[in-house]
Amino acid sequence: MKHEKIETNIGLMSLLVIVVVSFGGLVEIVPQFFDRQVIEPVKGLKPYTALQLEGRDIYIREGCHVCHTQMIRPLRAETERYGHYTVAGEQVYEHPFLWGSKRTGPDLARVGGRYSDDWQYAHLFNPRDVVPASNMPAFPWLFEAELDGKYTSKKMTVLKQLGVPYTAEEIAKAKAAVVGKTEAEALVAYLQVLGTVIKSRR
Repeated sequence: MKHEKIETNIGLMSLLVIVVVSFGGLVEIVPQFFDRQVIEPVKGLKPYTALQLEGRDIYIREGCHVCHTQMIRPLRAETERYGHYTVAGEQVYEHPFLWGSKRTGPDLARVGGRYSDDWQYAHLFNPRDVVPASNMPAFPWLFEAELDGKYTSKKMTVLKQLGVPYTAEEIAKAKAAVVGKTEAEALVAYLQVLGTVIKSRR
């Protein structure tokens, strides 16, 4: 009879559902904070350089993450096409994560080094020059816009507070490392480093 009281009282039912779901969530999530494979970086992982970090921000600004995921699932069809499945330890410096679930374009988690810089530049300028069937938009303005490095050091300082191990020297030299570079150069620098740590371990 007790279950009838719960089922007929929407307020009580809602409260109990919230309690059960919250408890289940905590049981799943909290242990992850203590799992070394999740919280420790894989061997050889380095923070993004100043130029790569700017490239990542351009990647987000232009909405690249909307069509391209950066998370390879541990399924045969995924690993055969894209490479080694995504490992938590290679994502510890990512703020925010760019995993996603929609693939209008291919997953880019392991795109680093797969194509030359020249190919990447041509693909950004006009994707159909290198992939005739591509429906990706062109990004010619990235080749004209230059970085001024105004906020690069500040970005790295904030990321350091979140646990990314930038040194004081890297932060101090950040502006000089990016000033005058085009946005295309920054974006390609970012793309060319994606997934390279795991590749080098294979």
